[in-house]
Amino acid sequence: MFSILLVLLIIVAVFMIGIILLQKSEGSGMSGSSAASMFGGALTGAAAGNFLTKTTAWLATIFFVLCAALALVASKSDIAHQQSELRQEILSGAATDSAQTPAAN
Repeated sequence: MFSILLVLLIIVAVFMIGIILLQKSEGSGMSGSSAASMFGGALTGAAAGNFLTKTTAWLATIFFVLCAALALVASKSDIAHQQSELRQEILSGAATDSAQTPAAN
């Protein structure tokens, strides 16, 4: 489940990056050259702005939902438990090392 959510998150992130780069900015950004050539001018008017804005909003929402789902799955899985066991071993190992070394005068 964790792997599936992670792959979906990466795919959504890549799509979101592409959609954001297509949007028109004050300096015209990449949308002036690539949007007209990629879509034959279909995404160059006011309708394109609305479409790209709505698509960005939906992708951002999906991105945050996937992030929350990943955090929930990770906290309930054995991954979090294994990491906490490792952290306890490291801390107990450091505590025994400091207890074994004599204090400097």
